Amino acid sequence: MSEAPAPSGADARLVRAIGTWGLAASIVNVTVGGGIFRLPAGVAASLGAAAPVAYVICTAVMALIVICFADAGSRVSLTGGPYAYVETAFGPFVGFLCGALLWVGMTFALSAVATFFADSVGALVPSLGPNGKRGALVVTLVAFAAANVRGVRGVTRANTVFTVAKLLPLLALTVFGAFAIRRENLAVTATPSAAAVSRASLLLLFAFLGVESALVPSGEVKDPARTVPRAIFLAMGAVALLYVAVQIVAQGLLGDALAGDPTPLASAAAVAMGPMGRSLILVGSVISMFGYVSGMTLAVPRMLFAFGRDGFLPTSLAAVHPRWRTPHVAIAAQTAIVILLALFGIFEKLAVAANATMLIVYAACCLAAVQLRRRGVQGGGVPFRVVGTRVAPWLALGVIGWLLWELKPAEWLAAGVIVVAAVLLFVATQASRRARVPA
Repeated sequence: MSEAPAPSGADARLVRAIGTWGLAASIVNVTVGGGIFRLPAGVAASLGAAAPVAYVICTAVMALIVICFADAGSRVSLTGGPYAYVETAFGPFVGFLCGALLWVGMTFALSAVATFFADSVGALVPSLGPNGKRGALVVTLVAFAAANVRGVRGVTRANTVFTVAKLLPLLALTVFGAFAIRRENLAVTATPSAAAVSRASLLLLFAFLGVESALVPSGEVKDPARTVPRAIFLAMGAVALLYVAVQIVAQGLLGDALAGDPTPLASAAAVAMGPMGRSLILVGSVISMFGYVSGMTLAVPRMLFAFGRDGFLPTSLAAVHPRWRTPHVAIAAQTAIVILLALFGIFEKLAVAANATMLIVYAACCLAAVQLRRRGVQGGGVPFRVVGTRVAPWLALGVIGWLLWELKPAEWLAAGVIVVAAVLLFVATQASRRARVPA
């Protein structure tokens, strides 16, 4: 039995204010983003009425990965989430590489959704024009940054509200849509190939991403050994059930038309509830992305905080506000980066790396869970226990390898560039990190 690194220095000054429901709401909030409002059409284009198969596969994959996250998260309670888990298990070098991949993936995802949010606001209020959309984007991101600087309690409460607000339109669609389903639209007329299922699952997996982001503020979670596992399973179980129901209802309402629809859930709602239903879903998608941006603005800056804390980036990023006890410098820096990426769209060239980066991070976390368990690492309470904890990492790694097989060369190249940049940064800061005096 060995102890995980105890929260000290900058981490010790953070307030542990996030409980089970707050963390679960954050996970649902960043998981149910804009993707579920668009992805049903893409999955249907690949698999047709057999699309629920991809949801079952993704749910199974995420269940295995979630077990690993719950196990590792109950043993390591430092800020950084997966970055902290892998670093504790394998040391600073591997941990930093994993953290760099995680930060890049989350930053570009947040930038992309922020851009989609601005476009959606522009569609709802055409009079804003291009400059008005950009202004709305900047104001929204700055407002969320300011709210995060003032403390996590208010933000987690707001995330809970956003979570409920974004789920209501989806729940309304599934309930009312269930009564208007045409059964012939759900008939599977052809068995999809394994390659089609794999690629569709890889695409759909993005709709399930979020747990890795929501766990980054682990240094601000109360009783992490109990809170993290409970919140993860509560959130991911609810998300999986909702997603499958949404896909079945959309397929049942639209049939073959689902595959080519740019706003599939809005069109499905129009069939089930008329024009008012369509408007409800459009507004819901805006609220959903609004909540996603809120949740990610809470999570992603904590990665910069962790990098600053560990000496990979300037130590000023690990500064904690003397009054509100939040990583205010990291929040400001992350917000500025996201605003630049979202406004100028340069994130698009690296967005293709998101698939590879997040799957690699997941694989690293699975291995970290094995290593932490093997070493008996324990920090933050009695570690998480559940049947299958020992075999889940290996099953998850097998499925992740299957999904990675479908990545395109450009996606591998982009991920490789990120890894090389991270290695160079690690080497460049090695001397200064060795010279640092522990906080």
